[in-house]
Amino acid sequence: MPSMLSSMQSTQVPIPEPPQVITTKDCSYLKDALSWNLLAFKKLHFFAQQAKDPEVKQQLEKAGRMHQKHYQILLGHLQNNNTAIMASLPQTQTQQQQQMQ
Repeated sequence: MPSMLSSMQSTQVPIPEPPQVITTKDCSYLKDALSWNLLAFKKLHFFAQQAKDPEVKQQLEKAGRMHQKHYQILLGHLQNNNTAIMASLPQTQTQQQQQMQ
């Protein structure tokens, strides 16, 4: 069963761009990803400052810049005004009935 699950995961196509609306669960995932990238960037920056070997220092700085870039990309995805976008989306019949009550 695990091999079937891993083969299913590897065939999924990544989403080309983030969705316009961010759910609460999405927000939680993004918060975790931001935290991980920021922590990785800070650690790599610290270790690069401590490194004596220029090649090691360069690789640590490169990895740190990658995490900083990922952090900035995620932050950019959060610049949407979620409330305005939700209001502009068409509502389902159930949502419309709930508002009328």
